[in-house]
Amino acid sequence: MGILRHDFYNRDTLQVAKDLLAKKLVRRHQGLIFSGIIVETEAYLSRSDTASHAFRGKTSRNSVMFGPAGRAYVYFIYGMHYMFNIVTEEKDSPGAILVRAILPLEGLNQMEALRKKTGRDLTNGPAKLCQAMAIDKSLNGWDLTGGKTLWLEDYKTIADTCVRSSPRIGIDYAAPKDRHANLRFFVDKDVI
Repeated sequence: MGILRHDFYNRDTLQVAKDLLAKKLVRRHQGLIFSGIIVETEAYLSRSDTASHAFRGKTSRNSVMFGPAGRAYVYFIYGMHYMFNIVTEEKDSPGAILVRAILPLEGLNQMEALRKKTGRDLTNGPAKLCQAMAIDKSLNGWDLTGGKTLWLEDYKTIADTCVRSSPRIGIDYAAPKDRHANLRFFVDKDVI
C-alpha cells in the first residue's frame, strides 16, 4: 500500500479527519513493525476553535501545528500521557487531527508488552495507542510522509455512510459551540 503524501494532509482538516478512518498507522521501533487501522479521530480547527491548542496563537508547545501538513504533533498531558496528532492544511493554518483509536494489525505481542494489557483496552484511546506504539515526544514534528519510523499508508476506503460523528471528548474548557460540534469521527469495527 502507498504511503500517504503531503497532498493528502494539506487539505481541509474536517475532510482529512474523515479520510484518515481505515488508513494504516505504522511504527518502526527497535527493529520491529507495529501497525493498526485508524478507527477514531477528532478534528481541531485552526485558531477559531477554542478547543484547539492553536486558539491562543503560536507557542513553543504548539509550533508544529503552524508548520507544514503531514507532521506529527505529539504532546504530553496530565504528567503521564502522550497524544498523537497529525498536522493538516497550509503552513500557518494550524489544523490538526487527534488519532483517538486504532485496531491493531501487526506487532500485537509487542504492543501488549508495551501496554501491559491485552484485548479491547489495548489501543481504544489516544494515550493507549501512543503507549502501545511507543509514540512519545521524540516524534513531535516528525515528517509522516517519509516512510521511516512513523508513517501512514492507504489501507481501505470506507463509504461516507459508514462514518459516524459526535462531539469531541474531554474538552469541557472549550466554548459551547466548539464543545458540542460533531468533530469526532469513528467507524464500527464490523465496517473494517
